[in-house]
Amino acid sequence: MDPNILGVIIAVVSFIFLLSGMPIAFGLGVPSVIFILLLMDRFQFDLMAHIVYDGVNDFGLLAIPLFILMGAIIAATRAGADLYEGLHRWLHRLPGGLAVSNLVSCAIFAALCGSSPATAAAIGTMGIPEMRKRGYPDTLATGCIVAGGTLGILIPPSVTMIVYGIATQTSIGKLFIAGVIPGIIITIIMCIYVVIYSKWVRSKKAKGAEDLALKEGAEFFGTVSYTWGERFSAITRVIPFIIIIFLIMGSLYGGWATPSEAAAVGSVGALFLVMIIYHLRWGDYKKILDMTVKETTMIMLIIATSFLFGAVLTKLYITQAITNYMVGLGYSKWVLMALINVFLLILGCLMPPVAIILIINPILHPVILQYGFDPIWFGVIVTINMEIGCITPPVGLNLYIVQGIAPDVPLYKVLIGSAPFVAILLWGIVMCSIWPELALWLPNKMITR
Repeated sequence: MDPNILGVIIAVVSFIFLLSGMPIAFGLGVPSVIFILLLMDRFQFDLMAHIVYDGVNDFGLLAIPLFILMGAIIAATRAGADLYEGLHRWLHRLPGGLAVSNLVSCAIFAALCGSSPATAAAIGTMGIPEMRKRGYPDTLATGCIVAGGTLGILIPPSVTMIVYGIATQTSIGKLFIAGVIPGIIITIIMCIYVVIYSKWVRSKKAKGAEDLALKEGAEFFGTVSYTWGERFSAITRVIPFIIIIFLIMGSLYGGWATPSEAAAVGSVGALFLVMIIYHLRWGDYKKILDMTVKETTMIMLIIATSFLFGAVLTKLYITQAITNYMVGLGYSKWVLMALINVFLLILGCLMPPVAIILIINPILHPVILQYGFDPIWFGVIVTINMEIGCITPPVGLNLYIVQGIAPDVPLYKVLIGSAPFVAILLWGIVMCSIWPELALWLPNKMITR
């Protein structure tokens, strides 16, 4: 059978399994086993265990459970709430200062966590009720958390980037550093949007603003203030965690540590800090370990079965055929990249980021290399696409996190509030395409180890 036709059949069958509701790992593994039995010889079936083992037998994967552990340690404490409150007391004078505080808190927490849903949950649990209580529109209160949470997979450390680096044999340290400048720029643009939008809403309600401040919440109308003592006291608890972020990024950029070593040091440092600052109970340690084991097991199973899926595509010559077909279309490199972005955005509506990266890698990685794209730059582009997928239904993970925090806010309001942030993320893709140095300048200056 023609490999291209066979590839379409495998894609359709695999998507049926993936969309059936079964766990992603089984959605990849079961069709892989079926196609091995139907289309390959007995020897390939006997090699399945070896292929799955090779998929997870990589030292670089050690960074995943360690960064997940670090995120779980932080998430088990009030660090997110303290971070939010500390930044809020410094930024409250800005129009929409509380929403800006939430976005900046998400960006910083993302650098401690590496997970989009965890970032949205940690900051949103405190931030959304506070914003609503203080007069912020529901659309803005929920939208900024949905969008801010996505920064968890762009600003390093990022589990998504680790998976991409393993799948493409790309330097994870360089991928981490590549996400720094785009992550900061996207965060700044989001904050600028919030300030402009808040000024516009304030101007609409300018008449009788004092009455509205009493009725809808004084904070949104800028009538609340904090002393310098209150500002400094609120930020002291989070400064040690910010120092950890700089140590992790500095050790990676300076070539002093591998991602796995940086993750280990970050986890131990975070554990000691929360023991000193927050005085964890025994139940908290159990919660941390449960969260780490569950999330790590899920990701590792997906990685293992994705390698089996990739082996099926390769051994049936489907990957090679699709690569030759796409190159043979004769499109310019940027037309092809635009089509790839549309494809990724559609997949982001249907599946979680880790699964998408592991499924598309065997097909797209040879194509982007053939067209001369830098795989580190492409890793940033893929990650921003995955951020948008965390916002867009039906699978948008952050939408359901926010729905759980504020169940009385209709989903359409959450979508309306998050739509401008989707546009900002799309603009982030355009910026990185026009100025690839945004993603590549820091990695090119790195001392690698």
